[in-house]
Amino acid sequence: MSLQAMLLFVLAAVAVIVAVRWVAARTGLPAAALLPLIGIGYALLPGPNISLDPEFVLLVVLPPLLYSAALDSSLLGIRRNLRIVVSLSVVLVLLTAVLVGIGFHLFVAGATLAAGIAVGAAVAPPDPVAALAVGRRVNLPPKLVTIIQGEGLLNDATALTILSVAVAAAVGGEFSYPSAAGTFVVVAAGGVAVGAAVAWAVRLARPLTTDPLLANAVSLATPFLAYLLGEELHVSGVLAVVTAGLIVGHYSPRLSSGASRLQASAVWRLVDFLLEGFVFLLIGQQLPAVVGGLREYDTSTVVIAVAVSVGVVLLLRPAWLVLTQSLPRSLHTRLGGASDPDDLDEAGEARQAAWAERNARRLTAREVTALSWSGTRGVISLAAIFTLPLTTDSGAPFPDRNLLLFCTFVVVLVTLVGQGLTFAPLVRALGLRADAADQARVRNEARSAAVEAALARLDELVADEPDQAPAVDTTRAQLRARLARYRGRLDLLQQAESTEVPTSPEYESALRIRRAAIDAQREELLRWRDAGRLPDEGLRILERELDHEELLLPNRGGR
Repeated sequence: MSLQAMLLFVLAAVAVIVAVRWVAARTGLPAAALLPLIGIGYALLPGPNISLDPEFVLLVVLPPLLYSAALDSSLLGIRRNLRIVVSLSVVLVLLTAVLVGIGFHLFVAGATLAAGIAVGAAVAPPDPVAALAVGRRVNLPPKLVTIIQGEGLLNDATALTILSVAVAAAVGGEFSYPSAAGTFVVVAAGGVAVGAAVAWAVRLARPLTTDPLLANAVSLATPFLAYLLGEELHVSGVLAVVTAGLIVGHYSPRLSSGASRLQASAVWRLVDFLLEGFVFLLIGQQLPAVVGGLREYDTSTVVIAVAVSVGVVLLLRPAWLVLTQSLPRSLHTRLGGASDPDDLDEAGEARQAAWAERNARRLTAREVTALSWSGTRGVISLAAIFTLPLTTDSGAPFPDRNLLLFCTFVVVLVTLVGQGLTFAPLVRALGLRADAADQARVRNEARSAAVEAALARLDELVADEPDQAPAVDTTRAQLRARLARYRGRLDLLQQAESTEVPTSPEYESALRIRRAAIDAQREELLRWRDAGRLPDEGLRILERELDHEELLLPNRGGR
């Protein structure tokens, strides 16, 4: 394919991604489920096609996607739910790989245990992109979002490590559980250490990255550095990326300026949007290559292999969730601790106690059902299975490679399309929704506390520098007006009896007036520019000021 043809292909793919995103926003259907179907349709047409290069996916696509997801996750939230996150991302992945391997060994003619565990490792890790996209749209409770995020961040490292051990056994002809377990522990621990070291290096580079452009250049380079360093040291590069992202994201408020964070957020959203769109299109385009390798197998063998793979993936997850939530309470020890009670007032203690109780309790039947159906598989599974070598050490073909590719593709398609399209209706039918009023109360309490801290700091400034009193009085008046607005909003929220955020005519009117004032200023600035009284550079500076002011306004009146 020529460079010009490749560019046209990329532009066409971008057009499809944009169109699907537009359709998804208006229909409620997840783009992650629609794009593979479009990719399959394109693959069946005559013309050039793009084959999945596993090395490209693992080296170029996976690190930024994982790092961006880690930056957007909550380290404290994952720690609060660490038991179930580890249960799903480590133990369940191990069980899935082993059970699929045993199923292949017992029921698929000629299949070896190592080859079965290899395909099991490939299909074991869920890709949470589709589930999270739907979950946020239907207002899934924050605890479930955190669990899905945490699972998606950690399970790839587990699966890829198991896959490498299984492939080594399949190629060399031996499989040792103790050796595999030891390798897994060393690789995982090394990945965490490398990720922590990279995050520490990023923190040290803070004085050199006060410029937002420099800071974001470092941010874009960080996941690739963590991955390459981990792979070079023969530990988990995936876990290194995740660890670095979680630590950097946790300390980002102290490490970066407001301008850097605003720019980084926009950059990473664009990276996620394009990379996720391309990889989901790429999944569908692998159909001809995958199906073409099945000619050597009997139909019964293919059916049994697919049934084992899909059956274990779909049935083991809900069974595992039910089992772990049924364990004695003494085994549900919650990791992490509450804040120092001396730092909380009475209302804060009561709210934290309620919050801690919600996070410490077991999952309800409705939450277990939702989590059971959130295990969509994605491009990581396909990239992993495509890394299988063509031959073993003896020169013989890798056992059942084409069959393993097809089973993985079917699992990805069934979960990504089937579960992806039905997840939103399921969540709505279960009645699982975040308590929007409670979330708004917490935000307004935090806003009020922040303004009160600012007022206290102003009093200290006046005491230290009395000559600054006039300037301080102006700022104090602005802060007190803001505090009065927050407290009025908080009073309305505390009187709310439902989980929906209440609205008030006064609040809505104030928002409309502020937006109208910003629009009028923009129109006047454009008139000045068009009349030649304001240069374009000046217009962009003043527009940016208005943009930041508008960004402070909520998207809807309920916040």
